[in-house]
Amino acid sequence: MTRSTRAVRWHGAGDVRLETVELSPPGPGEVLVAVAWCGVCGSDLHEVADGPHGIPVERPHPLSGAVAPVTLGHEFAGTVAAVGPDVDGVQVGGRVAVEPNYRCGRCTACREGRYEVCDGFGFAGLMGDGGLAEYALVPAYMVRPLPTGFDLAAAAVLEPAAVALHGIRRSTFAAGRAALVVGLGPVGLLVCALLREAGAAVVVGVDPVPARRDLATRLGATAALAPDEDVAATVRALTGGDGAHVAFEVVGAQATLDAALGSLRSGGELLLLGLVDRLTLPAFDMVNAELRLTTSVGYRDCHDELIELVSDGRLDLCALVTDVVALEDAPAALLRMAAGGSTGVKTLVRCGEETP
Repeated sequence: MTRSTRAVRWHGAGDVRLETVELSPPGPGEVLVAVAWCGVCGSDLHEVADGPHGIPVERPHPLSGAVAPVTLGHEFAGTVAAVGPDVDGVQVGGRVAVEPNYRCGRCTACREGRYEVCDGFGFAGLMGDGGLAEYALVPAYMVRPLPTGFDLAAAAVLEPAAVALHGIRRSTFAAGRAALVVGLGPVGLLVCALLREAGAAVVVGVDPVPARRDLATRLGATAALAPDEDVAATVRALTGGDGAHVAFEVVGAQATLDAALGSLRSGGELLLLGLVDRLTLPAFDMVNAELRLTTSVGYRDCHDELIELVSDGRLDLCALVTDVVALEDAPAALLRMAAGGSTGVKTLVRCGEETP
């Protein structure tokens, strides 16, 4: 039998609606999740403000088969309501997080284990129906079982934490080194926290919002600066005059890239996490200083490590949650945030009640 669920659906830029949709029972390799919490991501807000960017509107996505309207939300967690045939390791009633990226399992990237850049790249909640709903139907490979009693609000923040952890793994960072993080949204803040957990000697954050700078220091940053301060001078003062080993650019803008590059030591590395169409690089200076340029998108195989860090009390994901809204209020909240931005960090939508 089908199941009715309320869901926040994207119909077009500026057109987000709370609707009732019918979900089929889970088929082979599918899991039905009763969603407890779903986070709001900047990607959602870009789609609401002036999309479509990633949402398929003319041709169905090759892996999800979806075309707009779609249910938003790719940062979600809940409990298993039902499982389809051929699903192992997932129990009805168990708490789960969702790793929402689609993968085909057949392309070269997937065969190499790099499913974050699958030829059918996409996320449930953008390229297919996601978790901003009471119930979500997802492929079983997206489901990550959680320990008994794991906080589902924290579990909804595992997705941006995975973006941060994958970026650090992609970089040359090692314990004892110095790092700069430019942009202290959720991912940038989580980069700061994970760098400190990994043994960074110095972590400097940069952001224009004072509350985000304060949170960065509470999460372990050595210092947090406004963009109009002398970032390079501060980094060098904290590193004996050398500069940062790695700079994480988490904004996607020319000015922040320039600030990141200007704070690197000779032989340092710029890691791009921010999304932007084009940037200009000072190639002559980079070559002469033998600077590395590395990029990172999405994540792979990060959730188990993050779940362990949270369970052990070494990573506080709930510290990022600054706003909570009810599912019925989510369309208005999304439109408001997309129009005027937000100085908060992470907004969570309560989609349903947590079960014991």
